[in-house]
Amino acid sequence: MDQANFAVPRHLGRYLLLTGIALLMLFPLVWLLGTALKSPTEDIFGSLLQIWPQRPTLANFLTVWQNYPFARYLGNSLLVASLTVGFNLLFCSLAAYPLARLNFWGRDTLLAAIVATLMIPFQLVMIPLYILTVQLGLRNTYLGIIFPGLASAFGIFLLRQAFQGVPKELEEAARIDGCTELGIWWHVMLPAVRPALVTLGIFVFIGAWSDFLWPLIVLDQPDYFTLPLGVAKLASALDFDWRLIAAGSVISIAPIIVLFIFAQRYIIPTEVGSGVKG
Repeated sequence: MDQANFAVPRHLGRYLLLTGIALLMLFPLVWLLGTALKSPTEDIFGSLLQIWPQRPTLANFLTVWQNYPFARYLGNSLLVASLTVGFNLLFCSLAAYPLARLNFWGRDTLLAAIVATLMIPFQLVMIPLYILTVQLGLRNTYLGIIFPGLASAFGIFLLRQAFQGVPKELEEAARIDGCTELGIWWHVMLPAVRPALVTLGIFVFIGAWSDFLWPLIVLDQPDYFTLPLGVAKLASALDFDWRLIAAGSVISIAPIIVLFIFAQRYIIPTEVGSGVKG
């Protein structure tokens, strides 16, 4: 009885702490949305009680969408992020499968070398990557934007760990049925690690969608600008009209929030092999 009486206050304190952290994390988003919905007559730098507008309006969103090529920026970001996710899932899974399931000389050394690249800052390889991109004629192209993100060491490591959790019986059954290594990778391994693939896809999509530094370096034609560059250009053009800048920022982050809401249920691990058909 005594333990039961003390359990409620202990859990209550934990929930209050988590609720406070969640509210602290949500505050910048609420301020951003509230600023975007405010009319020119409302103060955006008032007290905390004035964060949400008294009369919300969509005029700022309409102004940004009609007067600036945000539809083009949105299409560019969607294309770049989707291609980056596709190439990452393909190349990372192809590299992770032999590292997880095949025995060959130097496998552990190769894995250690791949993981070690996670410690190398992007700024260190940025100049060589830019020179290579220019030499390949990829400057001011979509392929040039996604070139550094075609594969990632994190993705290879994540999928390798997922592949290692697949029961060997599934692999052996596929071999008995006459599957090649490529067939096992496609028909057995990929369906079995679907949650890991979705998790990697979400991380890669968010990273590609919000990337600012590399597109800024490799692009100088506005037709190829992604949303982060479009918001930066909007800020410079409007001389820091925070209502319109906030509206552009909300447009840029809304697809990420929608993606996470609809994809989060796939991240929850399910029984291994549930996606493999007999």
